[in-house]
Amino acid sequence: MKLTVKTIEGGSAGEIDLADAVFAVPVRKDILHRCVVWQLSRRQAGTHKTKGRAEITATAKKMYAQKGTGRARHGNEAAPQFRGGGKAFGPVVRSHASDLPKKVRKLALRSALSAKAAEGKLIIVDQAALAEPKTAKLTAHFGKLGISSALIIAGAEVDTNFARAASNIAHIDVLPQQGANVYDILRRDTLVLTRDAVKHLEERLQ
Repeated sequence: MKLTVKTIEGGSAGEIDLADAVFAVPVRKDILHRCVVWQLSRRQAGTHKTKGRAEITATAKKMYAQKGTGRARHGNEAAPQFRGGGKAFGPVVRSHASDLPKKVRKLALRSALSAKAAEGKLIIVDQAALAEPKTAKLTAHFGKLGISSALIIAGAEVDTNFARAASNIAHIDVLPQQGANVYDILRRDTLVLTRDAVKHLEERLQ
């Protein structure tokens, strides 16, 4: 698969040959779903907590006689049905993370890249760098490229000026090549890759 390489200013910078094994595989929506669920579950803090019956400070003395009052039988004020009592089956501190095999994660990333390529929403730029961190200038560049919502994957390190300028623009995310992931690719409309990022992803996923 061949794509035209553009400069960040919107000009032409030649062509690039993309590996079909990475950018032209069948899109597996089921695998994409599994990977997104796996990513988001790992992000959950899992620190939600309520006190159970055993953790409530309350007297264990029997509230009233077992028989003869006409009321239900109760023995402890910490029971869930009473105000101030423990929560029945409440959330506890735990990890929400699940396991996903590495080969499934790689397949999901290939599917995400291929989906963007198939939709015509993949843009290759020569490099993602600016001489000065000017948001207005970068916004103008994005206008020439037709970008309004995008994930930009730069090289091994993100250019400081580019990152600062992009941080003020809504719906624009910038990641280094090592941070390429399925969720961030799918949540933005357009995927922008530098030449270095393409080379890294092909080495990583082939």
